[in-house]
Order: sequence, then structure tokens, then C-alpha cells
Amino acid sequence: MSYPQELLSASPDPRNIHLQSNCESCFGLCCAALPFAVSSDFAIDKNAGQPCPNLRNDFRCGIHTGLRAKGFRGCTVYECFGAGPKVSHITFNGKDWREAPETAALMFEVFPVMRHLHELLCYLTEALLLPAAQPIHSQLYSALEQTERLTLLPADELLKVDVHAHRAEINELLLRTSELAREAARRQLHNTPKRPKVYRGADLIGAKLKKADLRCVSLRGAYLIAADLSGADLRGADLIGADFRDTNLCGADLRGTLFLTQSQLNAAKGDAVTKLPDRFVHPEHWTTV
Repeated sequence: MSYPQELLSASPDPRNIHLQSNCESCFGLCCAALPFAVSSDFAIDKNAGQPCPNLRNDFRCGIHTGLRAKGFRGCTVYECFGAGPKVSHITFNGKDWREAPETAALMFEVFPVMRHLHELLCYLTEALLLPAAQPIHSQLYSALEQTERLTLLPADELLKVDVHAHRAEINELLLRTSELAREAARRQLHNTPKRPKVYRGADLIGAKLKKADLRCVSLRGAYLIAADLSGADLRGADLIGADFRDTNLCGADLRGTLFLTQSQLNAAKGDAVTKLPDRFVHPEHWTTV
């Protein structure tokens, strides 16, 4: 397997870090390491460390093109942020768990840790590309370098990383980034609403927010499951950790949103007129007419 050259360097560049899933450069780690249970997202139960029965010998998914139809919607929205390839080809030097079964348990245990770190790298990368965050760019870059160094630790050392403490430290920087970026957006967008902080982590499950003006609002960690945001204006909103499962984004405007991920969009419903930042794509299951 070939491996993205940009991850072979220990010197992170916010424009060059490979932070997206690349199944062709992974040993099927999300399909083997992680557990799931019968639900609207998964058709079967699977224990952690148990390879999914759909995982082929070449580490590809045997039903990849029909995951949603066969009851594996959860697989279509999962994002490892490049952690799988990193563990497969950097941490374990390209030695896969089938050819070297003695590595399996450790590899599967390391993968979730790496996934947390790569998610943080993704957010730090975005923060560094925001002009409004210039006052704290040096702190953000230091955090990026520190996090990248952690991802390059040997497997046994990775398991000793206190991910929750590290995430808490970085979260303070991301909160400050959000404040700076949303304030800059308010100056550019006229008559933006002043919303209370209850939107952060708020229970908005099934909320009726059709055509709502949510510009520059913090929706960090908000539960928006099955909420109606059709036609809503989300420009400049902070969406880090927001739960978009079955959220109606048809006709919504998400341009200029902060910390949005493709995984969130994959979990939502939308259409051809949903406006997205340039770096994202409309999921295949979204309506096109």
C-alpha cells in the first residue's frame, strides 16, 4: 500500500496534514477495532476487536456501495480523520494484524486514541487557517506540534497519553478561536442575532428551526437530531461536536461555519441547494432535485 507522504514528516503544516479517512491505506481498523450494536445505524451486533463479517481479506468493505441499504448507515458517517492510516503505516510500520496477529490487540487499542488526537489536529488545522485567530496563532501552532508529536509515539506510549486532559487544554484554545472568528463574522454580516449561550450543548432534538437566523451562534455540542434547519442561515456558526443525525439541512446556508466536518454532513439530510463551504461535498444520499 502507498501511504500519504505528508504524514511521514514530524513537522506539521496546517495546509498539509492528511486528516481524512483513506480506507485504501488502512487495515480496516474501524471495521475491526470498534464495537457497534443493532440499531437504526447498524444491522448487527459486533464486539470491539471482532472484525465485521463484511470486512474482506484485503481490508475493504464487501458491501461498501450498499451500506445504507443493508442497514449499516453508521459506517457511512464515521470519520477517523486519518487515524487509521497513521496507525497502520506509521505506528505499526505497515505490519497488518492479519499477517501479524500478535499485534491485533494493541493495534485495536491504539486506534481510538489516535482517532481522538487526529480529530484535534483537524480542528487545530482549521483554527490556524482562520485570519481572525491570528492573535493566538502561536499558541495554536504549538498545540498542533505537540499533538502531532503525540501521534508519532510508539504504540505502548500512545496508550499512556491522557487524551481527555489534552483535549481539555486544546478546547480552551478552540473556544478562544471561536470567539474571535464569530466576532469577525459579526462585523462582516449585518444585523446578526445575539443568541444566549444555551445553544452550546443544548437539547434541540426535533427542534423546529426552519429558516432560523443562526448566524455566528455557538452550537458546540448541541443535540440537533432530527431537527428542522431547512433554509436556516448558519453562516459563521460554531458547529464543533454538534449532532446532526437526521437533521434537515435542505436549503440551509452553512458557508463560513466553524469546525464543521464531512461526517456531520453525512449524518444529516440535505439537498442540492444546501450551501456548503468549498472544501466539503454534498453526500450521495442527499436529494439532488
